[in-house]
Amino acid sequence: MTGKTHLIGGIALGEALQYFMGTHAGDPIFLAACAGGALLPDICHSGSKIGRKLPVLSRLINGVFGHRTFTHSIFFLIVVSAFFTFFLPHMNWLRDGVLIGMLSHMILDAATTNGIALFWPIKWKVRFPLYTHTGGTIEHVIMVILTLAVLWLGANEFLI
Repeated sequence: MTGKTHLIGGIALGEALQYFMGTHAGDPIFLAACAGGALLPDICHSGSKIGRKLPVLSRLINGVFGHRTFTHSIFFLIVVSAFFTFFLPHMNWLRDGVLIGMLSHMILDAATTNGIALFWPIKWKVRFPLYTHTGGTIEHVIMVILTLAVLWLGANEFLI
């Protein structure tokens, strides 16, 4: 998936959790954390939105791990969660937003042709039975659906 689809996917999942669970309700900073977290797994790709902002780190991670391996795994979710636990223990809203965004990223990339190494370091790729090509028509349809979901959930947040 492309960066814009990941951004809207992270926001959509964050909005859905706000709406259905009542957590972090109406918190735009939480949604910004979801959006940022949705871009984080692609730090392993120098052409990604985050990879272009941090090219040295991106090339280093890609050189060590490759693309869609470590940074698209459950292990990476645990590492990021541990980082927040040890270094930012009182910022649960930020941790939750980043992890939700990362989870949305992994779900969306598991719906692409190449899938993800969800159980890294095991090299087994996870891919949904129905999948699409990055940047293809189906991805655009998914992005429109996610955008409409964000608008609907956001409007309901303010109307209730």
